[in-house]
Amino acid sequence: MVNVQLGPVAGPIGRHPEGGRNWEGFSPDPVLTGVGMSETIKGIQDAGVIACAKHYIGNEQEHFRMAYSSNIDDVTMHELYLWPFADAVRAGVGSIMCSYNQINNSYGCQNSYALNYLLKNELDFQGFVMSDWGAHHSGVGAALAGLDMSMPGDTFFGSGLSFWGASLTLAVINGSVPQWRIDDMATRIMAAYFKVGQDQEDIPINFDSWTLDTFGYLHYLVSNDYTLVNQHVDVRHDPKIGSHAALAREIATKSLVLLKNVNGTLPLKKPRQIAVIGGDAGEAPYGPNGCPDRGCDSGTLAMGWGSGTANFPYLVTPLTGIQNQAILDGSVLSSVTDSYAYLQINATVSRAEVAIVFVNADSGEGYISVDDNEGDRNNLTLWMDGDKLISTVAANNNNTIVVMHTVGPVVIESWVNHPNVTAILWAGLPGEQSGNSITDVLYGHVNPGAKLPFTLGKKADDWGVKLLYNSKDQVPQIAYTEGVFIDYRAFDKAGIEPTYEFGFGLSYTTFNYSNLQVTKTQAGPYAPTSGNTGAAPVLGNISANPDDYQFPPGFVQVRRYIYPWINSTTLGNQGSPDVPDGARNGSSQPLLPAGGAPGGNPELYDVLYEVTATVTNTGSVAGEEVAQVYVSLGGPNDPKVALRGFERLSIQPGGSTSFTADLTRRDLSNWDPVSQNWVITNYTKTVYVGSSSRKLLLQTELI
Repeated sequence: MVNVQLGPVAGPIGRHPEGGRNWEGFSPDPVLTGVGMSETIKGIQDAGVIACAKHYIGNEQEHFRMAYSSNIDDVTMHELYLWPFADAVRAGVGSIMCSYNQINNSYGCQNSYALNYLLKNELDFQGFVMSDWGAHHSGVGAALAGLDMSMPGDTFFGSGLSFWGASLTLAVINGSVPQWRIDDMATRIMAAYFKVGQDQEDIPINFDSWTLDTFGYLHYLVSNDYTLVNQHVDVRHDPKIGSHAALAREIATKSLVLLKNVNGTLPLKKPRQIAVIGGDAGEAPYGPNGCPDRGCDSGTLAMGWGSGTANFPYLVTPLTGIQNQAILDGSVLSSVTDSYAYLQINATVSRAEVAIVFVNADSGEGYISVDDNEGDRNNLTLWMDGDKLISTVAANNNNTIVVMHTVGPVVIESWVNHPNVTAILWAGLPGEQSGNSITDVLYGHVNPGAKLPFTLGKKADDWGVKLLYNSKDQVPQIAYTEGVFIDYRAFDKAGIEPTYEFGFGLSYTTFNYSNLQVTKTQAGPYAPTSGNTGAAPVLGNISANPDDYQFPPGFVQVRRYIYPWINSTTLGNQGSPDVPDGARNGSSQPLLPAGGAPGGNPELYDVLYEVTATVTNTGSVAGEEVAQVYVSLGGPNDPKVALRGFERLSIQPGGSTSFTADLTRRDLSNWDPVSQNWVITNYTKTVYVGSSSRKLLLQTELI
């Protein structure tokens, strides 16, 4: 199983499977995350691995992540946060991970409305719901609320105690959990298993995620059965896949966003003397994997921190990549990778033809604190005094290029308009090929074409939302009062001019947009789903005799493992906890109007309009342009525009190509909390096509 947690990819694609509320690097638009989720899921599961989409839902900050309540209204839930999960379910995702936080004051992994009503009923999710590690809080309640798999199984790591295990067996025996529900859990888990074909190809386990040693304990936590645990299989040279390094380099290169390029500063043309400046340019003192779970900001930033990280097989630093190119060109390269060595920095950049400054801003999972940043960043400034470093270099070199590795937006107003800052690249988190990808763009081996997946504002308040850093409440309350107005939507609503808008990105060539055509299809009317489900099936018969659930004779238990067997025939008074009326009702249930198929009512995905436009490369070099389609739904509570599609186009100089995008019924609908369904309002709808959220060059009303 693989957890879907998206990294940088080409074009305006997001990084996190939710719409995103804050500025910690999460995507600010559900369309981005929906597209990223669905395509990633297809790729993973086509390879025979169960994908796991996370975190469901409202998991938008790290501070208080085990306790806070995300209080989200019905419209915002559907039009923003649930949207990409609908795409994930429609793509056939095998599992979804519920989150630590509470949702409207009910824990995400035992929130029946979120799991049973929205996910399994309205979105018709057929796979299994698994808990985040330690997000399981009750036995019977979580089972009836829709949780299917407890991870890692115990109440807290390594305790050997569980809300389920033998307790779940007892709950089924005494009727607290009906048989149809335990059958449903098992069926959902095995359905995902069979869906990806894991029964057809049995690949033995050849690695241990707890250690890099070749030999170790088979059961790491309990330190028993010393054996071969890591075969160190190098998957990068699979002949069926091709070169992983080449693919990683291509993805990283196509993800670079060119923000500023004065008078054709880039691409570089074999400069005689180059200065490379900043700690972010070079190698970390302890190597790229020197900090556990990448929990530090040392050397160049290519990956954030947390439990979802992986070890680099190697990391090509920007200094190495540029140095290799300089050797080929016969350039002289000098570097200072101590960001605070201002005396040496001034001396180095003052004699260089071009100075390239590397800066970063990091974040990650909340169990790690880096420079007093507890998962979430404390602010939107560059780390390691990056703003001062850039200003210092620019004061001493009139051709200063800035490269930023950041997890999300940063405020760059103090230097963005400095006359000596001639070019700016946003490189995100590029991975192992960081230095090579940056060099490819700096020198024009690749023409940049990616777009910003978030807005860069002039000050932190511009985004309109803030993280909750301090709270004395046992359950900190986070009210999503901004509704659907996040990132560019918030900027548009408040009339705030950004530094660089969502969807912005330059190229070494220029593009012209023309010939917008919108064709109405012959899609039929929308019919709310009606009827009833079948009754929950009961698979076989179970015994109520506790003797039938004892550990098998001679069975050797592994200490701290969670088993379903019980070790006593004396059940005592187990009781039956109070649960809401109907929680154990497995009879036929009404289908929801907005449901009916994976992803929701299938008619939501009917194409109502086909949009085309012509994009022409008016420059002298081949380039790639990410054309974007936005829609105005026209209502007083709707965003000024909302992204509804995009396409990355490769165009030769002087050539033209067609941009195409489909507008579905869902794209043009609002959520009606009264009818609990999607509706197309009578307000005038307008479609826009352009190169960013603020450069909407073509428009027409939808008729």
